[in-house]
Amino acid sequence: MNHDAKKEHIDETEEGIPIFRQCELLGISRSSYYYTPTESLEKQITDEAIMRCLDEIYTMKPFYGTRRMKYDLRITYNIEVGRKLIRRLMRKLGIKALYPEPKTTIPNREHKKYPYLLRNKEILAPNEVWSTDITYIRMKKGWIYLTAIIDWYSRYIISWRISITLDTEFCTDALQESLLHTKPLIFNSDQGSQYTSYAFTSILEQNEIQISMDGKGRCLDNIFVERFWRTIKQEEVYIKAYDSVQDAYHNIKNYIHFYNNDRPHQSLGYKTPAEIYFQKINITTKTPPKS
Repeated sequence: MNHDAKKEHIDETEEGIPIFRQCELLGISRSSYYYTPTESLEKQITDEAIMRCLDEIYTMKPFYGTRRMKYDLRITYNIEVGRKLIRRLMRKLGIKALYPEPKTTIPNREHKKYPYLLRNKEILAPNEVWSTDITYIRMKKGWIYLTAIIDWYSRYIISWRISITLDTEFCTDALQESLLHTKPLIFNSDQGSQYTSYAFTSILEQNEIQISMDGKGRCLDNIFVERFWRTIKQEEVYIKAYDSVQDAYHNIKNYIHFYNNDRPHQSLGYKTPAEIYFQKINITTKTPPKS
């Protein structure tokens, strides 16, 4: 008879034989009888809750590996979990220490890759270089994806889209919208399958735009988009809890309008992206993009 079976034979209503004596007769300790096993902390805390914390840590400290993530989870969030679980959830989020290679944009070996054209290049005006990327946006329940196209010189968000799936369509939709108004000389992205797909690259080629792609695993090749992700998460996403995709859409829309038109940037001499973008281009012949 195993330990648990023995415990079932103890009768707490038996007045003639105290519980401690029943334990002795059954060969089990009284402390083990009163012990009630609980779920491990890892099981009590949902994966989604841990992923939210990992997302916050990574946004501030993208150089953290599983050891530092484990330490930060314990110190900052009072979450004690193993590195194996952290590694699995980081992989699910598509983040990796130091040089994250986002799995939101998984490469396709059959697609053509393009060289990186921006190393040591001086950007002197708007519409010389645009770039794009995808990031996770958390809601109360689940996640959605956000893509944005940003002008490198002014940091102006040209267009953006959200999606519940990692398809190519929401990326091409954002690109098509941005090209309604003007076009860049160079368009930069990572090597994700959305951006190496024929549906995406053909639009750029038809518009005679030079295609540039980050080196594998080199997030800093697309630094301005990475900085925008950090900004929108800190100033918008993390201080709200979106109830639905529609709620997320309206809040993100309002924030991007604020970011473009009302939020001064220290790197821009405390001007807004819209001020820099529109004062440097001829907007008399084109309708400016709506944020």
